[in-house]
Amino acid sequence: MPLTTLLVDDEPLAREGLRLLLSGDAEVTAIYEARDGREAVAAIRSLRPDLVFLDVQMPEMNGFQVVSEIGAEHMPAIVFVTAHDEHAIQAFEINAIDYLLKPVSRERFAKALARAKARIGSIPVDETSRRIVSLLEALAAPSRYLKRLAVRSAGKTIFVDLKDVDWIEAAENYAQLHVERSAHLVHVAMNTLEKSLDPAMFLRVHRSAIVNIGRIRELRPASHGECVLTLVGGVRLQSSRTYHERLKALAANPF
Repeated sequence: MPLTTLLVDDEPLAREGLRLLLSGDAEVTAIYEARDGREAVAAIRSLRPDLVFLDVQMPEMNGFQVVSEIGAEHMPAIVFVTAHDEHAIQAFEINAIDYLLKPVSRERFAKALARAKARIGSIPVDETSRRIVSLLEALAAPSRYLKRLAVRSAGKTIFVDLKDVDWIEAAENYAQLHVERSAHLVHVAMNTLEKSLDPAMFLRVHRSAIVNIGRIRELRPASHGECVLTLVGGVRLQSSRTYHERLKALAANPF
């Protein structure tokens, strides 16, 4: 499969390193370069590469701003190149977006390139766009997500750290927080609560259930696109078809 590529990085040595790694692949027919975000936008629009290796941290216009400028729905396949922190890396993985962590090793690069080739043309444009938009939303405003909830019970208020919550269950106009063997009711609708939860930490799997991703131990396929999730504590939850793509993305490794 002939492949045209674009390398975007403000560091010449970084571009040279990626070029050397790409040059050994017989399917790569053209390697273009851009030194910054502005050049990247112009190159993507004029050259229409099949695959872009896009540095995240660049002055003036970073990699995410390049995507916003082009529009996620018009972007070619992307492998982000990043030195981001653990939170950002988790966001890449949850949204099934390919990335390379600097410094880039030959082995890791080969896996990312092979994965990108397999994905080009096999994933609908709207699905790819949705994943990119979800990633940008997760990274653009992480501070707006709740870190704990106040729970009122028996005349007192206790505070529950959301990182300790295993899963959340709908209970009419309430949400029930399951924390190990304890349960706490909060007067809030599930849809409202979901919007305030960090998508890198929590995943809606059913209209009545939101799960702490870090507590999922096992996924088993069930009938009609549903899944059975087993949590670390042994609790089993049934997902619904509505959230099949989210779980599919969760189960896809980024390499």
